[in-house]
Amino acid sequence: MSASLKMPERSSNLVYEEVAFKAERLARHGLIVFPCGEDKRPTCKWGELATRHPEDVLILWRTYPGPLIGVVTGSASGFDVVYLDWGKGGDDWYAEHCTRVPATRTHRTRSGGLHLLLRHREGTRNSASRIAPGVDVRGNGGFIIWWPATGLPIVDRSPAAPWPAWLAGMALPPPPPVADLRKVENGLRDAGRYMQGAVRAAVSAVASAPEGARNATLNGETFGLAKYIASGHLTAGQIAEAMAAAGLQAGLAKLEIEATIRSALRAAMAG
Repeated sequence: MSASLKMPERSSNLVYEEVAFKAERLARHGLIVFPCGEDKRPTCKWGELATRHPEDVLILWRTYPGPLIGVVTGSASGFDVVYLDWGKGGDDWYAEHCTRVPATRTHRTRSGGLHLLLRHREGTRNSASRIAPGVDVRGNGGFIIWWPATGLPIVDRSPAAPWPAWLAGMALPPPPPVADLRKVENGLRDAGRYMQGAVRAAVSAVASAPEGARNATLNGETFGLAKYIASGHLTAGQIAEAMAAAGLQAGLAKLEIEATIRSALRAAMAG
């Protein structure tokens, strides 16, 4: 075919609008959608703009064009995804466990792997390689690319199955460290009753702090106890041990606790 007879390429805008029409159909089925680029990254602030309303989809794509469709996972959409990344360990894991995996909606991905869609299990969040190398989870706070919209095959059209207990157990985060409050009590034996009471009150305040205020409470209570270091009533070690136990009781991460305690003690000593 000569250059003069060559068919013109479709404009990018036309391609994006075709993708938007596919996204609109997904929204009509209750999925929460938003545009993504070829690199699979969202082209908009998807946490704010993703929509399940079909009438909003076209304008979203016109404002933030993208050739791929992102779909929100977790409680908002009613399903989680186990992503098996071929060549990075996901294929090995699947070869070992495929006979135990229930029949469930399954998509082939662009890289050759699989998206296993499972009915959302309360508390499921995103994780990378927690189950095994190359096996990721997308739940609350996550999304996937809806590869069937690009022409890739749907391997299994079964409805999304519940998480099997054995797989849910593998996906659960490790249990948080347990605070050893008896060790704290033993460490305060040499402190007077007043000091023991002050530390217990601080521990209780941190352990019972509501989510969103736990770190600030840990910082404030540690700072408050640090005033007794100069008088010799408490040591920095006693305070750090007690406050670390309180932070664990509150559900804070170990590294976050350690950083907050160091900061509070440093600030108190500097003042």
